Amino acid sequence: MVRIKCLIILLFSYYTATAQSVKMLTTGTKTSLRGLSVVNDRTIWVSGNNGTVGRSLDGGVTWKWFSVKGFEKADFRDIEAFDEVSAVIMGISDPAYILRTTDGGNTWKVVYENKTKGMFLDAMEFWNLQSGIVIGDPINNRMYIARTFDGGNTWKEIPVKNMPQVDSGEACFASSGTNIRKLSNSEACFITGGLRSRLYIQNNKHEMPILQGRASTGANSIAVKNKNTFIVVGGDFTTPDSTTQNCVISRDAGVSWSSPTIAPHGYRSCVEYLGKKTWICCGLNGVDVSDDDGVTWKLISKDSYHACRKAKDGRSVYFTGLNGSIGKLEGILK
Repeated sequence: MVRIKCLIILLFSYYTATAQSVKMLTTGTKTSLRGLSVVNDRTIWVSGNNGTVGRSLDGGVTWKWFSVKGFEKADFRDIEAFDEVSAVIMGISDPAYILRTTDGGNTWKVVYENKTKGMFLDAMEFWNLQSGIVIGDPINNRMYIARTFDGGNTWKEIPVKNMPQVDSGEACFASSGTNIRKLSNSEACFITGGLRSRLYIQNNKHEMPILQGRASTGANSIAVKNKNTFIVVGGDFTTPDSTTQNCVISRDAGVSWSSPTIAPHGYRSCVEYLGKKTWICCGLNGVDVSDDDGVTWKLISKDSYHACRKAKDGRSVYFTGLNGSIGKLEGILK
């Protein structure tokens, strides 16, 4: 009996020690950080408003901060980092910019500028070190898309006739840089929100049973496990505690959708696939993890975050949010 009790205590201690949680690494500034790119377990880049970019080369222990010269008022809502010294950042509007650095953030070169009235960039995605895509809100009811094939050094918009047509009041949320994702080595998908919320794959538009109908509602983020399995999160950012239609799952490439048995615990701006059956999502009122392919979600932190990303080459998971907050996932992933 004593041995059994000791074993139970040891098992409980092990579970407690390895339970997933989020450790806050930095916080306290007036910067809202929505851009996040995790190159590996040591190299992390972040970006946000007030022209802010940050970089860590030691897994988030220490950070070097930059205010991009000439862009001190820009809102850099997405960033794509390639290594310790190279990255591109996306300024959303007035006008829209993409800048690139090759010296660790000390200097930046403008590689894209768009002064079109109403231009608003939402997110970038890269298939590899050379090929990438940027998506923006619709102009004349067509989603804006531009491509790069040289690592972000130059960008060219696709023909207007090939830009997906959307309904009035249908657009994208620039909330975490994850409303567009790669599906394969040459294919991407994206989601919309607002008055109407849909999944777009090539010329196919898939309806989603996610909350929609108002400017503040709809899909905010999509994560991809494979070409068939997606999880989409969102909701209404004006009611951050609501769990109504805030997460949907497709296991047949968007043809049909299901909802979780236990949903994430509020509006969620970002979702990330971590491996096997494990996913993570975050929003204004906390962070949730699912270990059963999205069927049930467990709240592991009440801290507010905009974005969560797993290392491209590694296992580390980081978060960015309001007030300069940066967090790191701790505990063993299943």
